[in-house]
Amino acid sequence: MNIFEYGSQEILYLKSQDKMLGATIDKIGMIKRKIMPDPFTALVLNVVSQQISKKAAETVGKRLYEILDNITPESVVQAELSEIQGCGMTRKKAGYIKGIAEAAISGQVDFKTLHLMSDAEVITKLTSLAGVGVWTAEMVLIFSLCRPDVVSYKDLAIRRGMMKLYGLTEISQVQFEQYRKKYSPYGSVASLYLWALAGI
Repeated sequence: MNIFEYGSQEILYLKSQDKMLGATIDKIGMIKRKIMPDPFTALVLNVVSQQISKKAAETVGKRLYEILDNITPESVVQAELSEIQGCGMTRKKAGYIKGIAEAAISGQVDFKTLHLMSDAEVITKLTSLAGVGVWTAEMVLIFSLCRPDVVSYKDLAIRRGMMKLYGLTEISQVQFEQYRKKYSPYGSVASLYLWALAGI
């Protein structure tokens, strides 16, 4: 199983930067979160998971694998829109997935060179595709490209984890940025713990 790799260097740094986060890290221990090394597959499955529960996303993803065998640009393009929709998603979402595959085949997005780009460049490139927002691009950065410093303001569970950690009833973008800077350059590891606090 491929997991998001981190170790004592990241943990010691985060604990030195934030005592409350440090206490949470000690309490939870190491977190093993699965990653998907192929960014095309990761993007498609992240689009699937938009605005539905984790369980529902897993079910739809499983069905998608069943009809496509493997989630590649070629297999998605060859499938009928109705087949993709039949996995348990809206016609609109199925259309987004077809569009992502077409962009990969036409070379509009070269998924094989994303790892050479900066985080900001990856976000700009991916959000140029219909149905791909900043949150979806950030999830690809963490769970496919394994970028070390991503804390997503667009992620409700991350904000919920932060509020729980610091005993807040709400969090402004300014406050969020202050915490995010504190975690840098290991924000992605902090994100793993914030998700765990939020029960994700």
